[in-house]
Amino acid sequence: MSSEKEVNPAEVELEEHDTNYQPPPQKTIEEIMAADAEDESLRKYKEALLGEAQAEKIIFDESDSRKVIVKKLALLVADRDPMELDLTGDLTKLKKNVFVIKEGIQYKIRIDFVVQREIVHGLKYVQKTYRMGVPVDKMVQMVGSYPPKKEIQSYTTPFEEAPSGMMARGTYSVTSLFTDDDKNEHLKWDWSFEIKKDWQ
Repeated sequence: MSSEKEVNPAEVELEEHDTNYQPPPQKTIEEIMAADAEDESLRKYKEALLGEAQAEKIIFDESDSRKVIVKKLALLVADRDPMELDLTGDLTKLKKNVFVIKEGIQYKIRIDFVVQREIVHGLKYVQKTYRMGVPVDKMVQMVGSYPPKKEIQSYTTPFEEAPSGMMARGTYSVTSLFTDDDKNEHLKWDWSFEIKKDWQ
């Protein structure tokens, strides 16, 4: 029987917000385009940034009212196929799909998502890692601001190094959060990985 204690995500405070930072007020695409309309260079910049979203309301999934739909998390390792988590289904089953990671390897995490309806400001990916219920690592990645698009967009983290050594081997629980400047919780999910001496 494993001694690993289940971590209750509700008890985990994932967001770290600078108390001095004030996010810009939320504006619709129409409001953004109307502001500084007389500034030709700024108008062209906004047109390039917003693309199709300035001419029509971009809706990827009519049945989904969210502005950000997180589709997939992928673990990327050189010379290996991506290990992927589908984030569109039953999130409670993700912990059963344990990634095996070779100790000491370099990896990146890619998140695929859709932005629809309105521009989203200051997307942020927060990841907390636990071993036997004890926090051992925290990653906070500023993803950026994104306009609505008809296609899937993605963000890839810089390289991270997996722990190594006999003491580092074992199973880790992860709680991930996709949030933004306005503290919207676009998606929060739990998953697991196991550090082994080799891939098998």
